[in-house]
Amino acid sequence: MIRIATLLCAALALPSLVVAAPCGNDSSGFAAWKAEFAQEAAAAGIGERGLQALSQAQYSSRTISADRNQKSFSYSLEKFMEVRGSNTIIAQGRQRKANNPGLYAALERDYGVPAGVLIAIHGMETGFGNFMGDTPVVSAITTLAYDCRRPGFFTPHAISALMLVDRGEITNATIGARHGELGHTQFLPGNALTYGVDGNGDGRIDFNDVVDALASTANYLRQKGWQPGLGYQPGEPNFAVIGEWNAAGVYQQAIAIMARRIDG
Repeated sequence: MIRIATLLCAALALPSLVVAAPCGNDSSGFAAWKAEFAQEAAAAGIGERGLQALSQAQYSSRTISADRNQKSFSYSLEKFMEVRGSNTIIAQGRQRKANNPGLYAALERDYGVPAGVLIAIHGMETGFGNFMGDTPVVSAITTLAYDCRRPGFFTPHAISALMLVDRGEITNATIGARHGELGHTQFLPGNALTYGVDGNGDGRIDFNDVVDALASTANYLRQKGWQPGLGYQPGEPNFAVIGEWNAAGVYQQAIAIMARRIDG
């Protein structure tokens, strides 16, 4: 039985934040924004370590560049799967399942999510952990909370990242993806707080540990409505739950196709 140690703080249940700090479209206002946002963060319960991490955060130009250039989601399904290396993910995914059947069986037993779905997400997000990011998480997520494009979406995740710092789960130097995602399957900080589980039973949740990451992913899908034993192809009950992981239609279809082929 995989041991669950769900973090107590559900970031997405945080009270709505009144975002008083003005957003910006370049780095010029970031320092002033941080000063104002620190007051909001303190009011939300962020402690000294989190506030220190916020003060050290740097405006991430590479994050803004990535946010403005998400072209692959506009591709056709065939092109998307080619660009994302679906055949490689399927081949390597089948081998990973064969190499560690006990892990995937335990995850399906505990959460009801088949191996193929978890493996396809793992392969799609980070190439099975081969590339988990190149950007400091706190800098990335605070940059997006400051940026005028989607501050309402990213502000709770920025607060959550600072909570993770307070709890010692990450530091200001922790590296993740360019949108502030963490680990093998790329959890945004708010989702990390809400759905993270200790899959390997070592007493901590580490998204750079593959077992913790996969267990957390399975927990996320189950909590979002995954129905054990039911299908996940388009038109089947669990396909909509894949959409809770990623809103892009081509991504959802690609995961369903790859997972089916991995599961055989």
